[in-house]
Amino acid sequence: MARVLVVDDDLTVREVLASYLRAGSHDVVEAGDGEQALRAMSDRPADIVILDLMLPGIDGLEVCRRLRQTSEVPIIMLTALGSEADRIMGLELGADDYVGKPFSPRELVLRVDSVLKRTGHSGEGGVVSDGTLVVDADRRVATNAGAELSLTTREFDLLRYLIAHPGKAFTREDLLEHVWGWTIGDRSTVTVHVRRLREKIESDPTRPERLVTVWGVGYRWETAEVGGA
Repeated sequence: MARVLVVDDDLTVREVLASYLRAGSHDVVEAGDGEQALRAMSDRPADIVILDLMLPGIDGLEVCRRLRQTSEVPIIMLTALGSEADRIMGLELGADDYVGKPFSPRELVLRVDSVLKRTGHSGEGGVVSDGTLVVDADRRVATNAGAELSLTTREFDLLRYLIAHPGKAFTREDLLEHVWGWTIGDRSTVTVHVRRLREKIESDPTRPERLVTVWGVGYRWETAEVGGA
């Protein structure tokens, strides 16, 4: 049973989500604002956070930023804002997924289950490596030259998937399907995660040698022996 923190100032939204999540055998904690959310995570950390962007007081973006200072807990953002810039801001701050309002509670529960499967509650295990990069799916740990990398859930999943498929070019749609489990979605989600992952694994993120761009297609992982441009 996973512990899910639902953060939304709309009581109806919280109650509906809590009902669906509990029906899926999850332990649910509710918070109506940012302060309550941070306090709940301090008292007893959740396995995943569903976080509304628009909150009174401390807004969702600030809550996300503060959580990322001390935790890699998966975060799914809820947003009624239509601006791509607002969605990207959440992803840049460390959110793993986002769902736009209005949304289907069933779809959101499926998103939660998908994330949890990738964070050790179930899913593929084993170790994949490339040169100094080692990704241990069982322990959910990635290291580079022996130093542990600080990766969010999706960054870890993206790195593991790409290393496991070296030399193959993937479109953003391919990665949304295989890493996020989405058949449809915003391709900018992939773009942001690739940018953030490069900042953590490339010696020069502006001239990537491992996670390279395939112009007109998407991205490809180049092995340490081959290199890239």
